[in-house]
Amino acid sequence: MKTTYLNPVLDLKATGAKIKTIMRDKGFSARKLQLIMDFPYVQTIYNWFAGKNMPTIDNLVVLAQVLGVTMDELIITQHVKTEISQEDAEELSA
Repeated sequence: MKTTYLNPVLDLKATGAKIKTIMRDKGFSARKLQLIMDFPYVQTIYNWFAGKNMPTIDNLVVLAQVLGVTMDELIITQHVKTEISQEDAEELSA
């Protein structure tokens, strides 16, 4: 017998799209944000948009404050089913 859990997983593409939408709605360009966040390259922000990577936690804090939103508003998660055996489930609850 197996037990099923729903694990939250970051959705990089959806998060990137959300960041891009919020930036646009708040009147920020990628270049403007690059200057504010003191990044050497604007590509860092374009990589977020494309879902190639996520802002680091320190950059996420700054990004949320600059955009006037919470970090939760920037991040999109999906739930993935994970099945574990009954034996493993019992071991985890012990």
